[in-house]
Amino acid sequence: MTDYTLILGNKTYSSWSLRGWLLAKQAGIAFEEVVIFLRKPHTRAKLLKVTPAGKVPTLVVDGDPVWDSLAIAEYLAESFPDKGLWPADPAARRLARCVSAEMHSGFSELRGALPMNLSQHYPNHPIGSGVQADVDRIQAIWGDCRSRFGKGGDFLFGAFSAADAFYAPIVTRFRTYDVKLDAVSEAYCTAVTNTAWMQEWAADAAEETEVIVFD
Repeated sequence: MTDYTLILGNKTYSSWSLRGWLLAKQAGIAFEEVVIFLRKPHTRAKLLKVTPAGKVPTLVVDGDPVWDSLAIAEYLAESFPDKGLWPADPAARRLARCVSAEMHSGFSELRGALPMNLSQHYPNHPIGSGVQADVDRIQAIWGDCRSRFGKGGDFLFGAFSAADAFYAPIVTRFRTYDVKLDAVSEAYCTAVTNTAWMQEWAADAAEETEVIVFD
């Protein structure tokens, strides 16, 4: 039996950890969670003991680390093809990989200005032009995915997929910072927020006592 350990950062703040955790949940694997609090003097040393990249999330498979969220997604999709981490339709699957990769590498303005923080809510938070451009692009992605491939359910490609795992932290950011959205995006955010997995993650985050103060 394969042994899995998922190395995570604070559930309140770690967007990449959330992605890895959702991917593991969708794959249906039994895994041990190890949370290493971020931005502490010991953080880097602890992470380097389990992953050469020194970052979260890392999925340790029988002692071997799989790091980076995209690598974790591909490993789990390959290992558990019946779980639907990527859509079955080839065209939908191509698009799902594209928009996940775009999320993985882009939207730096939004990431910097609106860090993930499940412990706070900022009504009417100001949104700069660069962040708004990222918000507009994300809404365009969501609208395109939903209109072309989302008819079978409430998520980007109908059923929950790896693409939803990649955008789930953005959903939390939009809620935290009271970002105004179009109707399609608002409905999508509600669907993601109401999943049992997201509710479980939020409940765990609410139990944390570690606080990170952002610039």
